[in-house]
Amino acid sequence: MKRNSRYKRTSEVTEDTTSKIQKIEMHEKTIDLADTSQMPIIIREGTKKEKIKKRTRKQYLWVIILLISLIILGYAGFKIINWDQDNKKTSKQIEEIDQTVKVEEVPASNEDTLVNEPKKDDKNNDYWNYIKLPLINVNFNDLMNKNPDTVGFLKVNGTNINYPVVQTNDNKFYLNHSFDKSYNEAGWVFMDYRNDVNQLSDNTIIYAHGRWDTTMFGSLKNVFKNNWYQNTDNYVVHLSTPAYNSLWQVFSIYTIPTETYYITSNFGTDESYQKFLTTIQSRSVYKFNASVNTNDKILTLSTCLNNKEKVVLHAKLIKLQYK
Repeated sequence: MKRNSRYKRTSEVTEDTTSKIQKIEMHEKTIDLADTSQMPIIIREGTKKEKIKKRTRKQYLWVIILLISLIILGYAGFKIINWDQDNKKTSKQIEEIDQTVKVEEVPASNEDTLVNEPKKDDKNNDYWNYIKLPLINVNFNDLMNKNPDTVGFLKVNGTNINYPVVQTNDNKFYLNHSFDKSYNEAGWVFMDYRNDVNQLSDNTIIYAHGRWDTTMFGSLKNVFKNNWYQNTDNYVVHLSTPAYNSLWQVFSIYTIPTETYYITSNFGTDESYQKFLTTIQSRSVYKFNASVNTNDKILTLSTCLNNKEKVVLHAKLIKLQYK
């Protein structure tokens, strides 16, 4: 009985030991399953994929930027080539006009009509000096054969402005058409469609692009240079038409954000017209020795300085010579 009891205890010890060993093994397996030693590999693989995705996105982004840059460069190149071609066509037009049209000076005459003379005691007014200057005369036959829209010929002292003026039934066509009516983004010098060159409005407006090569009204900004202002002979504008030759005295020059006020052509009352004259004269960057009132007829030249501003010159009619 004692031996069996000892065996039984031995068997219980063995079973107990085996159970403990199994528990230990199970615990170790649990520990193995929870072992994070493999996790860095998974993380590294995920990080690698993310890096590849980021690299791919960056590559796509650079491709898009490159394509946009190429498109911009291509468009800029096209515009430069087109601009250069327009310049050449415009220069050719100007050369043909210079060769076929004769512009001659006509001395002042007692038969000339003086317009809105200042008071006789206002002897210091520059008006009395400028009416002594010659006018220009142009034979319009050749010009009107080339373009029936021709209404005049404009010359501004101290600038390159020496062109025939055209007019049609809107203010758009000659923004991108040349004197021969061919498409050209340089445009041409044109009179506002609301004006009548023979029955002058309160304000007659002439437009042209301010070209970088100084064609059209590109040289109008010369009026802001000291050497232009210091030469008082520059303070006149010549306009010849099929019906008359005329001389205009400059009284205001300025730049201004794009607006429509200064290109108002007619005024319903003397009060509104006088307010207009006072306003545009007060804007001038230089002070001219000239007076203006509601009996005056105004000539306005307008061009772009940039995308937001205009260059403006105003002159008043002082002398007419009928043909």
